[in-house]
Amino acid sequence: MPQAVVACAALEDLTAFVRKVLCERDSLDPEQTPLFRTPLRRGGRTCGTVFHVEGPRLLRTSAVWSADEDRVVFYDSTGLRFHEVDLSESPVAAAGP
Repeated sequence: MPQAVVACAALEDLTAFVRKVLCERDSLDPEQTPLFRTPLRRGGRTCGTVFHVEGPRLLRTSAVWSADEDRVVFYDSTGLRFHEVDLSESPVAAAGP
């Protein structure tokens, strides 16, 4: 699995990039596919985000952004890792609960 490097300085840029990759994986229309975000917390601080899209037939593809490691790992609906990117620029994780 080749590892790419991308720059997403704002959370909106990262969200758009993740939506594009997740939708391309299963040939979903990004305009019609809802994207859900769940913050990850460790020790009371936000350290990343879990993204997922839901498609037809219980399809659920996801990605995990680790703010500490500046990378995003993508998983298909069976839980198999299919792509990983390093972030040369990444958003600042939101602070607090």
